[in-house]
Amino acid sequence: MFKGVIPAIITPFTPDDRVDCEGLVENLQFLSDAGVSAVVPCGTTGESATLSTAEHGKVIDCVIKHADVPVIAGTGSNNTSEAIALTKHAEDAGADAALLITPYYNKPNREGLLRHFTMIAESVEIPIILYNVPGRTQLNMTPDVVSELAKIDNIVGIKEASGDLQQVSWIIERTRDMDFTVLSGDDVLTLPIMSLGGAGIISVAANLVPETVVKMVQAFESGDMKTALEMHYDLSPLVRALFLETNPVPVKLAMELCGFPSGHLRLPLYRGTSATEDALRDALSRLGVL
Repeated sequence: MFKGVIPAIITPFTPDDRVDCEGLVENLQFLSDAGVSAVVPCGTTGESATLSTAEHGKVIDCVIKHADVPVIAGTGSNNTSEAIALTKHAEDAGADAALLITPYYNKPNREGLLRHFTMIAESVEIPIILYNVPGRTQLNMTPDVVSELAKIDNIVGIKEASGDLQQVSWIIERTRDMDFTVLSGDDVLTLPIMSLGGAGIISVAANLVPETVVKMVQAFESGDMKTALEMHYDLSPLVRALFLETNPVPVKLAMELCGFPSGHLRLPLYRGTSATEDALRDALSRLGVL
């Protein structure tokens, strides 16, 4: 569950702006057939910031009910009490683990971060994966904080999306004797992070081309670096296109182009530009998806 390819799945919406559970199920089947290790609903890619509490629970319930792979539920918040409530709901619903982002906007200090995640971990028994993405939160969770939190029994890993390979190396160095896993949070850095000792990727690109991402990771794990690098560079145009605008703007557009259940984005996010669409079409065509 905590290695390999783990898609951070989109949340499809119906034309009248309801969560499209049938669409979720269709997308889940596509991903499980491709051999992914687990899925993450209600992360950044799932537009968690614009889901109501009831919708958040509905998405997690739907995914847990229908997924054929383990479910790592996104349950983070910048409100500790809310994060606890969301994580408890995920545990009660049967989630296999929870993914918790650093508290955005508040920008707590070191002690605040430690207390936030400690309180959440103590409120549940399921495994917890930390999520560091300073580009979205304006707060970087440093290696000393991560290694301190890694001492807590049910804090078992981190999705590292700082883009700083030196920081990733320091985290792995500090936690290598613990039962703790580092996962890439950036598709472009999957192989570099795995070469440092990371275990896989929580991926945006895998929503579209899961088999390709799985094969790349498996090639690396089997020692076939030549194949892994070839696939990395084959995927690179798509990965670049997926981050031309704020995630998940491009990936939802790409899902729509490929005929997957997607639906609109919720404001303040809005449909990608024509330049983004052109880049996505080109990248998807190169991969034989369009």
